[in-house]
Amino acid sequence: MKNIIYVVLAMIVLSSCQKQEKIGYVNNATLINDFNEKKDLEAKFKVRQETFTKKFDSIDQAFQVEVEKFQTGAKRMSQTKAQQKYQELGQKKQMLDQQKQIDAQQFQQAYQAEMDSLIVKVKDFVEDYGQKNNYTYIIGTTDAVSTIMYGKEENDLTQTILDALNDNKAKNKEADKKD
Repeated sequence: MKNIIYVVLAMIVLSSCQKQEKIGYVNNATLINDFNEKKDLEAKFKVRQETFTKKFDSIDQAFQVEVEKFQTGAKRMSQTKAQQKYQELGQKKQMLDQQKQIDAQQFQQAYQAEMDSLIVKVKDFVEDYGQKNNYTYIIGTTDAVSTIMYGKEENDLTQTILDALNDNKAKNKEADKKD
């Protein structure tokens, strides 16, 4: 009987000595979407998109003028020559469409590469934040994939980390200006 009491007492002492886990969570979508560096990235790519669109709009307009000129002059051409010119215009249109598709893919790949880099930067920052602030876990969640069904608001680190991320970006920008 004494042994049982000692064992129970030892278990109570050991369980009370366990270190409390420090857990927080972040909303990944909010963290990424409200990060100033992502907003800057989107603005940069919006300008590139507008340039891309203007370039191909002007090319399309020039091609349309060429087609209209051909259609006007086709009445005076021989059927063979008109057929040949029509095929040339078809090939030119196909080449322009292919070039537009290649440029669009390159644009998308460049955007995705920079977004991937940004996401890695945010993950690294959250990991560093967790280590510096003695968190055992910082869990990420989104509306689409709810890994956290409930969490106390004081454990939501989203705004705290977002503010720290944006402050860090501003400090780095200032340091770059001084160099």
